Amino acid sequence: MTGSHQTVAVSLGDRSYEIHVGNGLLRQIGSQLAAIDDISRVIVITDSHVGALYAETVQASLRTAELPFDLLTVKAGEKSKRVETADSLWQQVLSVGADRQAVVVALGGGVVGDLAGFVAATFGRGVRFVQLPTSLLAQVDSSVGGKVGINLADAKNIVGCFWQPVHVSIDLEVLHTLPDNEFAAGMAEVIKYGVIHDAAFFAQLENDIEQIEQRDSATLATIVARCCQIKAEVVAADEREETGVRAILNYGHTFGHALESLTGYSTYLHGEAVAIGMTCAAKLAVKLGMIEPSILDRQTTLLEKANLPTRMPTQDLDDFLTAMGRDKKTVNQQIRLVLPDRLGHVVLRDDVAQSDIRSAIQATFE
Repeated sequence: MTGSHQTVAVSLGDRSYEIHVGNGLLRQIGSQLAAIDDISRVIVITDSHVGALYAETVQASLRTAELPFDLLTVKAGEKSKRVETADSLWQQVLSVGADRQAVVVALGGGVVGDLAGFVAATFGRGVRFVQLPTSLLAQVDSSVGGKVGINLADAKNIVGCFWQPVHVSIDLEVLHTLPDNEFAAGMAEVIKYGVIHDAAFFAQLENDIEQIEQRDSATLATIVARCCQIKAEVVAADEREETGVRAILNYGHTFGHALESLTGYSTYLHGEAVAIGMTCAAKLAVKLGMIEPSILDRQTTLLEKANLPTRMPTQDLDDFLTAMGRDKKTVNQQIRLVLPDRLGHVVLRDDVAQSDIRSAIQATFE
């Protein structure tokens, strides 16, 4: 750590890389990329919202570094994470003359990171990829670990692959322009790390929630770096989700992805759906006798202090369970759930009766 700039290592052998966390890093991206060998061209992929705010900063830095680049922009929103948008980007990348020495740079939140990473992983059978996450959710979660992909109409992230970035720069300054609902959505993933892996971190979040909501720079630097450290440790232990270790990161997501799908990816931000999903999972864990109700209460209180929903409008339970069954974590048609057995630790369960799952979902209805 140098001053306010922190570096987190993701140790994956020849696929290892560093996550840089600090202020003003977008202005330095040209020099960071110039240190990468044999770049023929930089392909910056962003969306209509983020591009208006930060594309010129990135382009100016690339010009200073004398790196040739192109800027490709997609429509902001989850609906851009689909086959048609990926196809359009493949065609555009081809048309600008990119080759296998090109580097794709994702400038945006989780949608842009997942989509641009998928394009990088598949164009030319794989080109190098850099993450410049601009939302809190992307900074603490989706930009780290190499999961890239797109949605189908009935299933989120069901088409994709593992494609690690070669570099991640997290510029904390961008959080000051993030809309309140987007900031809150990122906090769902932050709180998740405390529940699944670090009870002391959860307690720290409880103590610091006022400073976090005020977007205090020093506090944000600490929590973002800690989240990246936790995810880096988990990814290093189980890069491709083969041993079950990495699956703990999906806490709340099986419920949340189903809710997103059922509402057409247009009602809830991802983090909002995850917050409701975490509530479902904790309620289920209480029902199964795995945790005390006090843990559910602490989680609910912290989520609500972070301005996140913990209840949802009534849904058709059959449709909800069908959507959960389409989740990519389903094993032998049995829904696989991540459930807490104490604060700071979760386990995988694929033996939960559907009647209990139904009850937990129903208990979150408004």
